[in-house]
Amino acid sequence: MDQAAPVRLGRVFRLWLPLALSWGLMGCESPLFTMFVARMAEQRVQLAAWGSVVFPVALVVEGPVIMLLAASTALCGDPDSYRKVRRFMLWSSGLLTALHAAIAFTPLYELVARGLIGAPEEVLEPGRLGLRIMLPWTAAIAYRRFQQGVLIRFERSRLIAWGTLVRIATLVSFLAVGRALAFAPGVAVGSLAVAAGVTAEAVFAGVCVRPVLRWGLPAAPPPATPLTRGSFLRFYLPLAMTPLLTLLIQPAGSAAMSRMPEALPSLAVWSSVHGLVFLLRSTGFAYNEVVVALLGRPGAAAVLRRFALLLAGATAGLLALLALTPLGEALFRGVYGLRPELATLAAAAILIAVPMPAYQALQSWFQGVLVHHRRTRGVTEAVALYVAVALAGLAAGTRWSPWAGILWAVGTFVVGGVLQTLWLSVRARPLLSSAGCAGSGPAGG
Repeated sequence: MDQAAPVRLGRVFRLWLPLALSWGLMGCESPLFTMFVARMAEQRVQLAAWGSVVFPVALVVEGPVIMLLAASTALCGDPDSYRKVRRFMLWSSGLLTALHAAIAFTPLYELVARGLIGAPEEVLEPGRLGLRIMLPWTAAIAYRRFQQGVLIRFERSRLIAWGTLVRIATLVSFLAVGRALAFAPGVAVGSLAVAAGVTAEAVFAGVCVRPVLRWGLPAAPPPATPLTRGSFLRFYLPLAMTPLLTLLIQPAGSAAMSRMPEALPSLAVWSSVHGLVFLLRSTGFAYNEVVVALLGRPGAAAVLRRFALLLAGATAGLLALLALTPLGEALFRGVYGLRPELATLAAAAILIAVPMPAYQALQSWFQGVLVHHRRTRGVTEAVALYVAVALAGLAAGTRWSPWAGILWAVGTFVVGGVLQTLWLSVRARPLLSSAGCAGSGPAGG
């Protein structure tokens, strides 16, 4: 494709669609988990163990490597930069895997699960088992996101969607066999399926990237400014703080719900609600790398902004349709397999969550602008604001909430997310109004 050609909505859509499909398929992971585990023994306890302990802790541990996708997309355009970012990926994933093992296999688990999260007593041992099984999670995530960034950089994003299909197929296979044979508790079967799925996707990404490493990278021109350890850390550390701070909200939300009214029902439906909202927000997550890649092209800023607004309206409208009609409760009962009282609680929660997909699309637009111009500090500032508001709201809820914990928690997250979006818009506005938006940028890739 002619890199100097003006950017149109069709070009944005073609780059975004495979990434959105990949994110959407990943968003199916949590609903699929719930659908199978909810039909196994001890539905409430097993789902609560996953939603309050295993998944939140695993997400926090992997937090520092999540933004390797954006870093690899922006930086891995030549062999030297690829090797340097790969070295960082290997070291960071090794250290984080050691941290995961320390939590799962030592008395540190009691401090985290019982002390920090405050998980109900009946979910502690199932949570410990699931967290041990999830040990390969962080290294697999780091490796696949690093290699996927290279694929996006060299316009092979369709392979990412195929890789996610491999992940989902592996997940469903393990879940189906585990449910049929009932050889382990639901949280153990689910954790094994999730870990196997993400490992299979990482292997697939490693295979797909080989032609790029063999032919694409050696043919790429060297960067005008070679990547150094200092320049990489200045670029990446603010980005790494972004998901780490955000993901701390997962266990904080679980801990707060454990101390609010209707604690066990709230924890039992948390993964279902999170999974459905994530499925719609994922279309916005996919947009970040599109903005990073295209913003330097002629006419891109106006088209990218328009696409973000269209995406925001469509996804929020779909969630509102589910929340305001019987479709939502029918989905939670018929597809997710939740009991009627849990399905009613989950449907009420998604009504509060309606703004989430809209502000996610706008966040990716503003954040992509900042990353494109390597002004990543503004991203961290916005996330810090979100975390401060969310933690304050959750703390208030543990003392004063008259509602089910999940309803208060989701409402708190919405308020924090709206403020985060507003702050990103403030930080991105000078860059959007400058002439630099129309020209090529350092991360235009």
